[in-house]
Formats: sequence, C-alpha cells, structure tokens
Amino acid sequence: MADAIYTAEATARGDGRNGEVTSSDGVVDEKLAVPQEMGGPGGSFTNPEQLFAAGYAACFHSALQAAARQSEVQLKDSEVTAKVGIGKTEGGKFALSVELNSALPGMEQGQADELVAQAHQLCPYSNATRGNIVVEVTATT
Repeated sequence: MADAIYTAEATARGDGRNGEVTSSDGVVDEKLAVPQEMGGPGGSFTNPEQLFAAGYAACFHSALQAAARQSEVQLKDSEVTAKVGIGKTEGGKFALSVELNSALPGMEQGQADELVAQAHQLCPYSNATRGNIVVEVTATT
C-alpha cells in the first residue's frame, strides 16, 4: 500500500489478555479479560476476539453496502454478524477462524449470495485474512 488514508493506533498494556487497550485518540479504552472458556475470569471485560469480530462485522457491512450500490441493489435492514473463534491447530499453535453471516431480509437468496461474495472481495479485513485463516461467508434472507 503506497499511502494510508487513515491509520488507527492502539496500545495494549498490562498483563496481555488480562490488561487493557486504548486508542491514541482515547475513544477506545477497554479492560481485557481472558474468556472463561479459555480458563480466564471472563466477566464484563472484552477480549481481542470480540474486538476483531466487531471490526470485521462493521468493515464487511460497509463492503456489502458498496457491493449493493455497485449492483444498483437497495439494502434494507441488513446486518452482518461476525463470529471469531480461537483454538489450537493440529500443530498445537493458536489460530483464528471467522464466520460472517449477512442478513439481507426480503432479498432473493441467489442475489444475496452474489452480493456477499462481492463484498468478500472488497472488504479490507477479508483481503487481509484471505489465505491466512478460515473465513466462512454466508447470507440469509
């Protein structure tokens, strides 16, 4: 990439997954906790997978809207839900997986599937993860 249009900056401090993360502008200021499912305290704090899921869902939704505009299709009440999983690979290393479900009420299934496929090509998160982690993309109508 030649020149970034925008650069987000965040800093993690403390005890890693049980620390905190803040953005340079102060908008993000979150305490982190390892989820109970991973042996941590869980509770009312976020974790890196939730933050990644939120970012991916928002970015993919924007890409979906761009794909709809390019195809001259109107989206109404659309939503994107991202599920980010973390687990160990066969080699014992930790890896991520992503399930993206785009809800496109009232749309024909074939058209919904096409839009989601187009969005997957446009989305910067999809482009960054492609070939690196498993990303499953689906559409429901």
